[in-house]
Amino acid sequence: MDLLEKIARREVKAGVVGLGYVGLPLALEFARNGLDVTGIDVDEGKVAAVNQGYSYITDVTSEEISSLLERGRFRATSDFSVVRDLDTVNICVPTPLRKTKDPDLSFIIAAVDQIKRYLRPGQLIILESTTYPGTTEEVVKPALEESGLKAGIDFYLAFSPERVDPGNERFKTRDIPKVVGGLTPACSQAARALYEVAIELVVLVSSPQVAEMVKLLENTFRAVNIGLVNELALMCSKLGIDVWEVIEAASTKPFGFMPFYPGPGLGGHCIPIDPYYLSWRAKMNGFEPRFIELAGQINSAMPKFVVDKITDALNRHRKSVSGSRIHAIGVAYKKNVNDVRESPALNVLKLLWEKGAELSYTDPFVPEVREEGLELVSEPLRQVLERGVDCVVVLTDHSGIDYEVVARWSPLVVDTRNAMGEFIGDNIVRL
Repeated sequence: MDLLEKIARREVKAGVVGLGYVGLPLALEFARNGLDVTGIDVDEGKVAAVNQGYSYITDVTSEEISSLLERGRFRATSDFSVVRDLDTVNICVPTPLRKTKDPDLSFIIAAVDQIKRYLRPGQLIILESTTYPGTTEEVVKPALEESGLKAGIDFYLAFSPERVDPGNERFKTRDIPKVVGGLTPACSQAARALYEVAIELVVLVSSPQVAEMVKLLENTFRAVNIGLVNELALMCSKLGIDVWEVIEAASTKPFGFMPFYPGPGLGGHCIPIDPYYLSWRAKMNGFEPRFIELAGQINSAMPKFVVDKITDALNRHRKSVSGSRIHAIGVAYKKNVNDVRESPALNVLKLLWEKGAELSYTDPFVPEVREEGLELVSEPLRQVLERGVDCVVVLTDHSGIDYEVVARWSPLVVDTRNAMGEFIGDNIVRL
């Protein structure tokens, strides 16, 4: 029985390498739709949690995992030898940046090196990790072919960019169209057949490079526009104009305008990182991506601007940052998630700590922070406010925070997310 027939009859055995924000929801979606799914992760803690029916990410409930475990549709392991029994393997591992802002493909390479040991004819391998155009054909393909099998002939190979938006209640894995670029037309058809089991819409493009570029365009578009609105916020601050009022009014135009919002910087596993993958690739081909680089500089400077805003606000209260009790609301990179990767909130806290501030924070999704000298534990908001603070800074606008209490009980609030929008007072300073 060939792969397409196996997929059509829901007899395919699927594997997902990397059980994070991308891989775990994808694996569960495959399992919910009748496939036998094995999740693979080198993190023994994640493997143990999954096999015990415990979810460590906000977009998946423990009940969802437990249900599929009980039905025998899903299990997790750290043993890559299971690949020899799988029909499909989706690679969903991280692709961070090095300190030099160059792509770090070490997680992809490590996963591929394991997969090639057990690769067999007829299997479908799909890379989902965000990366620069050319990675699938220039890095993954030759590494897998060291097994002696040829991509597009002996096994299928494709790229399909992950598009998850953690914390988004409206768009889940199933609802987000899947872009697919196969090495050959047959590879594209195999990948499309697999995704159509669990995803409502699959969009085929002509090559892996096009699919790789699609993801970088999407996130670079966001990074550049956020950079633009962050620069507008800096300008409005100088001019004494409320940038939030400006954006709200501009948003009433029914065409030609899409609202983006300023903040303390960019965070997460994609938007702060992906433009640098594109920039690096462009430079390797003799093109200078000035627009992208400038947006990166503006976004990277926002944490310092926030600290300057806090410093100025405290000065007006005749207090210095050093020795002031500053309480942060939110340390995750975005609202309603527990992910602190590249979080600008942490950069703000580090800068305040270096200036001698006495720090505390509240985040219902992140119980503790242990990073580069910062050792903090999330505290109940009311308890901290009753104890007394000099300044509250809203860095992540989580739902469920009682912002009315913050406005009423705080002598000074610096709001970087417009979470205090409905509250007016001399004690509230907006970005």
